Amino acid sequence: MNPIQPSTTRPREISVAEPVSPALERVKRMLFQPFDLGKWFVVGFCAWLAYLGEGGGGGGGGGGNFNNNFNAGNRHHAEESFRHGYEQARDFVSTNLYWIVPAVVLVVLLLLALWLLILWLNSRGKFMLLHCVALDKAEVVEPWNKFAREANSLFWFRLALGLISAALMLPILAVIAVLILRMVLRGEPDVGSIVTAGSLGLGLFVLALVFAIIHKFTVDFVVPIMFLRREKCWTAWKEFYGLLTANPGRFTLYILFSIVLAIAIGMIVVMFMLVTCCFCCLMLVPYVGTVILLPVLVFKRAYPLYYFAQYGPQYDVFPPPIAPPVAGTSPLSV
Repeated sequence: MNPIQPSTTRPREISVAEPVSPALERVKRMLFQPFDLGKWFVVGFCAWLAYLGEGGGGGGGGGGNFNNNFNAGNRHHAEESFRHGYEQARDFVSTNLYWIVPAVVLVVLLLLALWLLILWLNSRGKFMLLHCVALDKAEVVEPWNKFAREANSLFWFRLALGLISAALMLPILAVIAVLILRMVLRGEPDVGSIVTAGSLGLGLFVLALVFAIIHKFTVDFVVPIMFLRREKCWTAWKEFYGLLTANPGRFTLYILFSIVLAIAIGMIVVMFMLVTCCFCCLMLVPYVGTVILLPVLVFKRAYPLYYFAQYGPQYDVFPPPIAPPVAGTSPLSV
């Protein structure tokens, strides 16, 4: 099927704030009118797959004590300890390469297999959650089977994108790590190394931002096009790219407003956790935490759909409302 070309006549107005209201109304109507716990668990399973591997895990690192007691002598002692530990680790690795290399290869292969499995399930979940939100249904088997071809295409696209990002970013990370390690081993800062590491770090940030935006556009807009057209990911991306290049300012504003929404949603979730302390532990349990946060996740899926629908009916995933029967006629009449 040939992609539907973006309309040459732009809609009169595209708002980033207006879709918030219908998205909230969708959450209310879908999850609370009426409240159905069984529906929550079914849609929650689809949402769990859709966000599998994408949840942010919190973690904290210990900080050093950089007060007046940490003088030059202490710094010298710390540097010597680091060098000693580094040399010990290097000697240990060099004398045990016969089993370290196979172990590292095995661990890398297992992690790669796990990543591929999560990415595949996550790609299936994107269409399952979209199906539930767009049609206000709680179904698992039907969208799993119906959108298998599209989900597999999305998986291969995201896999290629992930490999490209790794090929570009990992060497930069390695160079930065080497520069920092060399400065630590020397025991003194190097202006050239600091400038180089800073420049590479800035380039790394830009690359990460570009790939993050590509991922967001893919999930928010390309997946709905695939859902509507039943097309492969690359074909849908070509259609969306035409719309993107025709409206760069609007989609830039969408990204900025999405950041504001994400901050607001994060604050609401934190406040909810503080008020309902009993749910804090439950939210850490896989799938259970997704069910508890289901209104947030449904809103996050519904908002870009309502925004995208402003570009024309060809981008509207929601079925039109059923018109009430005309007075004096039978609903079964032809």
